[in-house]
Amino acid sequence: METALTITRGHPLPLGVHSFDGGINFAVFSRHATRLWLLLFDDPGALDPKWCFELDPVIHRTGDIWHVYVRGACPGLTYVFQADGPFAPDRGHRFNPRRALLDPYALALVNTEHWDFSILCDSWLEQHPGRSIPKGQYRVKGLIPGKEDFDWNGDRHPKIPWSQTVIYETHVRGLSIHPSSCAHYPGTYLGVIEKIPYFKQLGVTTLELMPIHQFNPKELDRKNPLTGEPLVNYWGYSTVSFFAPHAQYGTGREHGCQLTEFKAMVKALHEAGIEVLLDVVFNHTAEGNECGPTLHFKGLDNSIYYLLPEEDKSRYINYSGCGNTLNCNHPVVRTYILECLRYWVTEMHVDGFRFDLASILGRDRNGRLIPNPPLLEAIAEDPILRGVKLIAEAWDAGGAYQVGFFPGERWSEWNGQYRDDVRRFWRGDHGMLGPFATRLCGSADLYQHSGKTPVNSINFITSHDGFTLNDLVSYEHKHNEANGEDNRDGTNENYSCNYGVEGPTDDPEIEAVRLRQIKNFLTTLFV
Repeated sequence: METALTITRGHPLPLGVHSFDGGINFAVFSRHATRLWLLLFDDPGALDPKWCFELDPVIHRTGDIWHVYVRGACPGLTYVFQADGPFAPDRGHRFNPRRALLDPYALALVNTEHWDFSILCDSWLEQHPGRSIPKGQYRVKGLIPGKEDFDWNGDRHPKIPWSQTVIYETHVRGLSIHPSSCAHYPGTYLGVIEKIPYFKQLGVTTLELMPIHQFNPKELDRKNPLTGEPLVNYWGYSTVSFFAPHAQYGTGREHGCQLTEFKAMVKALHEAGIEVLLDVVFNHTAEGNECGPTLHFKGLDNSIYYLLPEEDKSRYINYSGCGNTLNCNHPVVRTYILECLRYWVTEMHVDGFRFDLASILGRDRNGRLIPNPPLLEAIAEDPILRGVKLIAEAWDAGGAYQVGFFPGERWSEWNGQYRDDVRRFWRGDHGMLGPFATRLCGSADLYQHSGKTPVNSINFITSHDGFTLNDLVSYEHKHNEANGEDNRDGTNENYSCNYGVEGPTDDPEIEAVRLRQIKNFLTTLFV
């Protein structure tokens, strides 16, 4: 017997999906939409919606929030929105009623391994005039998760003091995917649990996970010029859905398992006394520039969510170097980011965040850096977030460099000056003894003037960006030919040394020097 669903007015808050009284409430922001539809699917793999509800703006709109309560809807259903409104790129509007739009507040996505970004771009419509958008756009959808039944069993944040914090940056898949890891669940959240004895042996107190928000590994339409193999987005610094954990890091045993498996990972790490920090990318999204796909923000309210140049709002300001820049200090976007951070702390129990290209979070709607950015202050002063660690990558691709000057006393910073001075000292550069000593003693030249202390400095020598530690003693120049960007990406100033041969070598003397230098770097970092 077919399930009968009926709709009523619903509630404008909270945003996203929420279950109560035998139904589901849906709420989504769109100021400039004139019509909006909710499409529901009873099969996660379906390409045709089972139900389609058009929302009457007189009944289902409160201010800028569209909302509807669907009686009879239940967890396990999947959904997307469609929105109509002005298509006027020169004014910043990109509405298209034929586009399937993800809920920015979706807690989990399904079928993310089947994404085809090409059909989600406006260029596809230009190249195929008069044709309907393929049903493949409905493949990836938001999942309505089941009722929370995860047993946290008294889980508590380890609350490691900054002065005792040893951070291990890692990638969920890369950590355990190799056969040498002998993991039962390689490349997954559960695989991280299997590495806990290794972390304890190293003395790690805090795990910093590279992006685990849902992204599309297949978003790149490029091939390795050396092998012809398709290139993938491996790091994940191109977020599609900020509330949803990356589905491919789950075991795939059932739709939505990534939610419980992420929680199981956090719980196990906490039981071992290890904190969990997330590397979050609120500076841009996977929607890219005017040639990029429409996934959610572009189709719901492009002019609100992104920084657009006044002289041509059909384009995007690109302080991220990735095509677009989120309008972080707009009240709507600011609220979205705050609610997202609170969710990961209250529901997923993480212990803090490292903010990628954090200087963008301090830019106003015109892209200018402002002295006391509302978003950064709101994050630092938020009652829910007061107890978590906050780390800023205090620069961006728009020329901002705020190491030692990042707004707010609560923020710790990736100390890029420490990285460069330590590299140059061990390379033997002239005049580096003084700067090296300054870095070892807490970088007072950077932090003392603002009342900050050495614990505000996150000291590092290598990270996911640029050279690995082995690269640092093996190459004097970067060699990024394999990624199809003609070696243009990444900095040219790596302050590295190859000690006689560029790249791998069998020369025992060179290998001995390289190993000694690696030990020097590690010893310096742990002083």
